[in-house]
Amino acid sequence: MNVFLQVFFMKLNLLIFLLVYGAPSLFSQDTIIDLNFGKLHRYSDFASKYVQPRNIDIWISDNYCADSSYNVIYFQDGQNLFDPAFATSPDKSEWRIDECLDSMYSADLKDQIIIVGIWSTANRRPEYYPQKPYEALHMPNDENVKADIGGEPISDMYLKFIVKELKPFVDKKYSTYKTAAHTFIAGSSMGGLLAMYAICEYPKVFGGAACISTHWVGCPKYRNPEVPSTFLAYLKENCPSLKTHKFYFDNGTEGLEIEYNEWQIRANFIMNDKWAGYNNCVIMRGLDHGHNEKAWASRLPSVLKFFFKPEKFGVDWK
Repeated sequence: MNVFLQVFFMKLNLLIFLLVYGAPSLFSQDTIIDLNFGKLHRYSDFASKYVQPRNIDIWISDNYCADSSYNVIYFQDGQNLFDPAFATSPDKSEWRIDECLDSMYSADLKDQIIIVGIWSTANRRPEYYPQKPYEALHMPNDENVKADIGGEPISDMYLKFIVKELKPFVDKKYSTYKTAAHTFIAGSSMGGLLAMYAICEYPKVFGGAACISTHWVGCPKYRNPEVPSTFLAYLKENCPSLKTHKFYFDNGTEGLEIEYNEWQIRANFIMNDKWAGYNNCVIMRGLDHGHNEKAWASRLPSVLKFFFKPEKFGVDWK
């Protein structure tokens, strides 16, 4: 093969690589879905060089304006946020985020917000399980966790996907504030664990984390106190300053939520030692709340008010 052909094929291979791995938007179909309030832009099979493709839903308000700048919240389990037709929750319930924002806008909470719903995949548990706490486990607990969540955690790769691929895409396509002070991450259950891990790993990217019904026990079935202990040790060591970052923790009192109580109380002590006069951490309980989207939806207004309108913050759970 002559030099000309070698150079040609090298450039061709490089172009293919960049198209597949460097420009995920080229492989994303933008479908616009009208909701009760706002519009949903759906990017199907959003490609990544770090994790497997997935759908991305991006919610914007009806009065979205490219001349304005918007806060952004990155939510896990995005398929459960807006439409029960796509929900993977056992009862097909969803967070009703658009209805929530509609009521909050009418209540004069007019912050400019974009919601990014990141759909989960078959690798949800390995993607959401915090990787560095897993690496701190002793034998055989690490192997038991690995077996129960379906493989070794890949949350570091998942966070690289969000930080290095998804956020740049969102910031380029939409009119967003780029700084950590206006960028938040949220999730429930294992998504709550992931949110805690994300803000600790990337404090220069995320300025707030909503850790809703944080799944401190770590696994679907395996129970060992070393597992939540590693999460708490990691949080204590890596929690960013509460002078500049916001944390929201909560849990319910019914069903699986009961298992979180002991560990959330321990997390409370860690956060109490760190907030030192700053009002950037809140820890709440949803009485009679179970482990489901309906309960999380009822707590969402409190999350958003805490992040964006602390002077209006209050518990209005139903």
